[in-house]
Amino acid sequence: MNWKTEDLGKLLLRLTVGVLLILHGVHKIFAGPHEIIEFVSANHWPAFTAYSVYLGEVLGPLLVIFGFFTRIGGLLIFIDLVAAVLLTRGGNIWHLGDSGNWVIELEALFGLGGLAIALLGAGKYSVTGATGKFN
Repeated sequence: MNWKTEDLGKLLLRLTVGVLLILHGVHKIFAGPHEIIEFVSANHWPAFTAYSVYLGEVLGPLLVIFGFFTRIGGLLIFIDLVAAVLLTRGGNIWHLGDSGNWVIELEALFGLGGLAIALLGAGKYSVTGATGKFN
């Protein structure tokens, strides 16, 4: 692999996952936690778990975008999306939608993108550089 393009690839992955996911988080900030609290409570999860969405959809993407504690940010995103799939789909994930899509393809792209970021790190195009802590 060309090492000069590897860091650009990491930056592109970080910005794509981070920016697209933080839009979901910003919506949840403006909408407030009430809908999420009702949803998790209806599914017999503790109400306080509703606030964890802000870790995975606001804090995680911010860490990933800026390349600061990037691996932790990627892990927050991955955990958030696993929880979202469990909460919204339960075990009903192994089938296709009406248009031939995997029913959790968006969640899988965000979640596995976060996991890839956690495994790869930020690269040199980040706030703390390639050698920063947890990068």
